[in-house]
Amino acid sequence: MELIEEPIEGLKLLKPRVFNDERGYFYESYQRKKLEELGIMAAFVQDNESYSLKNTLRGLHYQMGDYAQAKLVRVVKGEVQDIAVDIREGSKTYGQVYSAILSEENKHQLFIPRGFAHGYLVLSDEAIFCYKTDNYYNKSAEGGIHCNDSKLKIEWNINPSIAILSEKDSILPSFGNHRKQI
Repeated sequence: MELIEEPIEGLKLLKPRVFNDERGYFYESYQRKKLEELGIMAAFVQDNESYSLKNTLRGLHYQMGDYAQAKLVRVVKGEVQDIAVDIREGSKTYGQVYSAILSEENKHQLFIPRGFAHGYLVLSDEAIFCYKTDNYYNKSAEGGIHCNDSKLKIEWNINPSIAILSEKDSILPSFGNHRKQI
């Protein structure tokens, strides 16, 4: 596993070593020891998977307080624009946005530490998005920020007006009015 860059303190874009031959490919999508060597010490407790169609935009979501979550995200089918927003109060990069393309082709993974809002946009006809979390989901600790917030100025790869949002995501508060991460 190769660390490609660290754009915001704590974020880590990872490129696994892929072995291709006439049969297909093989790679280790997760090995705790290798991630620890790259500074990722998260003890993951849950795996999640979602299937979405083109132009679906999920997020920006986070968990607060004792239920905050670090995530290791990847795409097993299709392609997405993945977004992480630093919401760690007091961080020198507070409010900064990071964007990466994750796909079944590049097999890149993004480690998102606790204290970030996260979301993604499906760029392909369909996508299967998988992620590990280091803490369990708790509905009472969930928070979110509207994906088209004017303060964040996220450069989505489509016009946000054609994005497919859940009802819940369409009414998320703006950055600065969201519940604090703490």
